[in-house]
Amino acid sequence: MNQNPQEMRPGNRYWLLIGALGFLFLFFAIFLWFRSYGDTPGPLDADTSVELLVPSGAGLGQIEQILVSKKIIRDDLRFRLLARSMDVAHRLRAGEYRFNGEMTPRQVLSKLAKGDILHHPVTIPEGSNLYQIGDILSKEGWVEKETFLRLSRDPDFITQFSIPATSLEGYLFPDTYHLFQGQSAEEIIVMMVDRFRQVQRELINSLLPDSPNPGLTSHQQVILASIIEKETGLPEERAKIASVFFNRLKRKMRLQTDPTVIYGLKNFDGNLTRKDLRTPSPYNTYMIKGLPAGPICSPGRAALAAVLQPEKGSFLYFVSRNDGSHYFSKTLTEHNRAVYRFQRK
Repeated sequence: MNQNPQEMRPGNRYWLLIGALGFLFLFFAIFLWFRSYGDTPGPLDADTSVELLVPSGAGLGQIEQILVSKKIIRDDLRFRLLARSMDVAHRLRAGEYRFNGEMTPRQVLSKLAKGDILHHPVTIPEGSNLYQIGDILSKEGWVEKETFLRLSRDPDFITQFSIPATSLEGYLFPDTYHLFQGQSAEEIIVMMVDRFRQVQRELINSLLPDSPNPGLTSHQQVILASIIEKETGLPEERAKIASVFFNRLKRKMRLQTDPTVIYGLKNFDGNLTRKDLRTPSPYNTYMIKGLPAGPICSPGRAALAAVLQPEKGSFLYFVSRNDGSHYFSKTLTEHNRAVYRFQRK
């Protein structure tokens, strides 16, 4: 009887089985070799952390070199294979990162793909003006002060915010911002103006329906809020000082507030003189009627709220008690007595 050629001899089946098992063993060994790399921390000590900057435009190879130089990963061809198997080879983001010695290559790649970059808190105090904000940001290396000031007064740049002013003074909200390496001055300014708009909307929605109409435009409200911010640091006084200014504006009295005069001086030495009060300036509210030419600082939430909801009263004057608080008066005679009591005496 002739043997069917399709039938396989027992010996052939044996070697085929051995080959299949060998292939599976090799595949499993490669899998374990590959898997062990992805799930094994790099050479960095477990209790050590390292910060590094991935430059903009860096590719997988350059990023790998940076990570190897910082001992975050080992120099191993499996890193690139792992990045491709995770489908993140072309999605690694630039920025400043912090890695620790317990992180595996798989975790490192996930962090880079998510863009889990470092953010640094930077606080802009209430009442800061453009120059002071520029100083804070430039001293910490976030912007060049000249670039920051130029953008803050650039009409073309300001147009995007729909602000009826030639400067962003007053519109860079004082707050704690979390900045990251690589941010431009433009991006930081946009962030601060957006924060101002957010706070302004929140206050209008919560306070304005129950508040008397202040009779000021949105820009004028910011101007007045900036003056209130510089006049007092006491939360309980802001609404009362707002009422004083509103009362004076209604009676067409000059505001006569020192902070606006100081803002308009080019070289203020810390001592406000009678000559300063008589020096013409768009900000000298001892000489001009109404509000100054623009905001004099960045007002905080409480000062903005005080303009929208001023205290009811008939006070027209106030003077410092020299302890951070103010004495309020309804008549000039009473005010002069207070000035003598708290200042001249």
